[in-house]
Amino acid sequence: MSLLRMVALGCIASTACAQQAAPTITLQLRDYLTLPSAEKLDPTTQQQGELSRVNFLREEPGPDRGRIFLSNLNGPLYILDKKTKELTTYLDFNGRDGRKGIFHRLNFATGYQSGLITVQFDPDYRHNGKFYTIHMEDPKVDASAVPDNTSVPGLNVTGYQVTAPVRTSGPAERECVLIEWTDTNTADKTFQGTAREVLRIPYLGHIHPMGDITFNPTARRGDPEWHVMYVSSGDGGSGETLKPITRNNPQRLDTMVGKILRIIPDLTEQTKTSKLSPNGRYRIPDDNPFVNTAGAYGEIWAYGLRNPHRLTWYVDPHGRKPYLITNVIGLATWETVDIIHKGANYGYSEREGNEHLKANNRTEPIPADDRIPVRIGDEPGAEMVKPTYPVLLYPHKEGGGDAISSGFVYEGKIAALRGKFLFGDITTGRIWWADIHEMIAADDGNPATMATMHPIQIEYTDPQGKSQTYPNLAPIVTAAYHARGGVAPYMPGYGTPVGKGRADIRLVMDNAQNIYIISKSDGMLRAVTGASEK
Repeated sequence: MSLLRMVALGCIASTACAQQAAPTITLQLRDYLTLPSAEKLDPTTQQQGELSRVNFLREEPGPDRGRIFLSNLNGPLYILDKKTKELTTYLDFNGRDGRKGIFHRLNFATGYQSGLITVQFDPDYRHNGKFYTIHMEDPKVDASAVPDNTSVPGLNVTGYQVTAPVRTSGPAERECVLIEWTDTNTADKTFQGTAREVLRIPYLGHIHPMGDITFNPTARRGDPEWHVMYVSSGDGGSGETLKPITRNNPQRLDTMVGKILRIIPDLTEQTKTSKLSPNGRYRIPDDNPFVNTAGAYGEIWAYGLRNPHRLTWYVDPHGRKPYLITNVIGLATWETVDIIHKGANYGYSEREGNEHLKANNRTEPIPADDRIPVRIGDEPGAEMVKPTYPVLLYPHKEGGGDAISSGFVYEGKIAALRGKFLFGDITTGRIWWADIHEMIAADDGNPATMATMHPIQIEYTDPQGKSQTYPNLAPIVTAAYHARGGVAPYMPGYGTPVGKGRADIRLVMDNAQNIYIISKSDGMLRAVTGASEK
């Protein structure tokens, strides 16, 4: 076993000295809302066995209206009223095969993250009504890509333009579309306004798509970062293929897959310090790292990532320095958390975790010459760069998992959680915490330096008022799955190391830092009501 692997395994071992010294944290959890059932259930399949495909939530910004927007991979974008817990459909993206939604090419039936993927609000939403969505389409479907407003008469599609997909390497099976929506009545429960396509990226398959959107929380009007958008773009599964022409896509600066992108969607912002994009739908900041590199996409901020499906920020209260953090789902060995830096190469598909990724998708120790060639086109260039390594990782072994969930630094009212980075594993339902300052210190260029992960217990109070403590959410989700009519002996899906049965959890927060946990296998939204440490 390599020294790096032993160091990393030490970060998750329950007997590690650092973990023995750290407090044991227990989350108190209760059911909050039963989510709408999936359109069609088939417990023998990976996706149609899930009781719901609600995947993410964000609360409307500004003075508290108590409205949370939830995105359902099957197509609906809901508004949840926190006071009444009423759920209404604000927009339905699913117009596939005669359905009444607005996109006839929506790809939603297969893949972990297809369909309506996410929603994000513009920093000035309360004044301009703008928000953004990402959804996946199948370009082979013989239908228009222009939204159909038959079921949403308040949607004005006059002048809507479908953008040309940017170039990529290899055959494209799917496309992800970034859309800017302008709501003319933000108090209404159904959309009224216009839509504008910003960017369309092709992907080799239906996995690892464009995943998340975020804005720098420290930016204010007049700042250079005001209205600058960061977009995570997965590799579409290309980095694990065995053909070099597609395997190198996350490393190539002439593709937008396996990257963090940085753009300005508002064409009227930062006009003196940016240039218009080739499709004319957004602007590219002049200080992006590759704007002057021949053949490279100027939109790229960082690269070499497999599936950076969630982005979050931590703002250091001393000096207000913002840190952009991404949780990256790995291939066969490691799950990772990265702090994103301008122009950095995070190694994939040459590295996974803090090891070398071989052509057969297995890992081995990092080579003595720990550099990777810069790629623009099929062949490696003469320039070499050292990869940037994670600050947290865990393996596809017992005590770990195989698909890192979302995460964030908690700064709310629960004292036991304050200042901690909370995150989970989608498959196993495990939750951990790490000290954010230790994570920042681990971002030192040394691949062996990792912050320590500490497991979190779950004290769940069921609807009958009975409380019990569990090491993870899997037993809680399994019980609810059967209670809601799941007929398989185990939950849908599979993974390492759980085998059959997948909890499928996501950690999310509203504006007041209330923590919720979404579990797709049982279709439940649960709320964290407190936490204790001892």
